[in-house]
Amino acid sequence: MSKVALITGVTGQDGSYLAELLLQKGYIVYGIIRRGSSFNTGRIDHIFQDPYTPNRKFNLVYGDLCDASVLNKIIRTIKPDEIYNLGAQSHVRVSFDMPEYTTETIVMGTLRLLEAIREASLETKFYQASSSEMFGNVDIVPQNEKTPFRPRSPYGCAKTFSHNITVNYREAHKIFACSGILFNHESPRRGMTFVTRKITRAIANIKVDRQEKLYLGNLDAKRDWGYAPDYVKAMWLILQQDEPDDFVIATGEAHSVREFLEEAFRYAGLNWEDYVKIDSRYFRPTDIDLLVGDASKAREKLGWKPTVTFKQLVRIMVDADIEDVRREVEFKHDRNE
Repeated sequence: MSKVALITGVTGQDGSYLAELLLQKGYIVYGIIRRGSSFNTGRIDHIFQDPYTPNRKFNLVYGDLCDASVLNKIIRTIKPDEIYNLGAQSHVRVSFDMPEYTTETIVMGTLRLLEAIREASLETKFYQASSSEMFGNVDIVPQNEKTPFRPRSPYGCAKTFSHNITVNYREAHKIFACSGILFNHESPRRGMTFVTRKITRAIANIKVDRQEKLYLGNLDAKRDWGYAPDYVKAMWLILQQDEPDDFVIATGEAHSVREFLEEAFRYAGLNWEDYVKIDSRYFRPTDIDLLVGDASKAREKLGWKPTVTFKQLVRIMVDADIEDVRREVEFKHDRNE
């Protein structure tokens, strides 16, 4: 009998890759989407068009992390074997401008899901998408599961609460509740406002004369960047263990925004200094200088390790955006003929 999985944030980068992975493993997948006046399903539309994935295996249901009653109804109706909580306001810089909404979706969304599992007395396994932003400005490098949290943004603070409440429900209510403390992970499906995708999309636009300048903030911040499909595999592995636990998922390498810029522009045959301007609007009120993870525990217990290097990741994203923009330009040209 097929396992049933429920994914919040299914239309996002991680949600779309996770849906693909679970379908490949024979799951019946339900994804929660918010009702809106326009569709936001671009990252998952291809799943419905895949002849090897019958639609009955992949289902979208309307819901919202801000609505406890509908979450309870969904969980009681489909009785998922696994829940992956990936939904939230996930942009760190935006969290300074929208701290209440960020906290509502992350903090209360997590709590509502955990309560729904507890109240329904289900044997559901729960995955919480924790974040390296919880570590903040740390004295310990690299960071592992025992590193203290010192978050530096509303997003990081909210994720810290959600992480801790997940541990609490595991210990107090014996729910199979786990957290993956994921460091930065990117892909061609990354949102356009995130710095890595902002860079690769700008390169593609510059190549076809659709953009002249790229405006960025702090180029010296260093992050541990991995490949999103590798990281969603880790999410699945975490819920397949005999006992619930928390895991850092990271590459163990730190690279600055400047390094990402240099590699991406060099690969595209451009000099980044000719196009990039610093704009104070993109600086955070409080920033984090360095984040780099120690995923030794995940390697030992999950058998997980990254498969894509930093340079490969950058090139995958540059190639994808150049191809995407090229298709856009050709389509526009064909329509105008």
